[in-house]
Amino acid sequence: MTTRTASCRCGQLRATATGDPVRVSACHCLTCQQRTGSAFSVQARWPAEQVAIEGQSTAWSRTADSGLSVTYHFCPTCGSTVHYMTDHMPGLVAIPVGAFADPAFPHPRFSVWEDRKHPSVEILGDDVEHSP
Repeated sequence: MTTRTASCRCGQLRATATGDPVRVSACHCLTCQQRTGSAFSVQARWPAEQVAIEGQSTAWSRTADSGLSVTYHFCPTCGSTVHYMTDHMPGLVAIPVGAFADPAFPHPRFSVWEDRKHPSVEILGDDVEHSP
């Protein structure tokens, strides 16, 4: 069984996920752009019972573009978001793919909020589901 560990930049906060993610997606909403400082975000989700969190985090909640709540957990030392949960997908833990520092991580199968996508960004693959 595959085990992957994501961490913040200073290494204090870690999320270890066991098994394959149930969803890998790219999000182009404006708040994900603000959170990442990039034109989009990519995250993987696992059932909560398959994720072990180590270290201290600070939590912050907001209302997403969908109108549902999202709670982010980030390192109080370096500020990296290492995991978060959404009301949209209860029981799942989302982990930003970049926190795994693994270029071979499975590619996104879903690309969402594409009506807010930067024109220079393309999420490629015959198996990718695109939604506005």
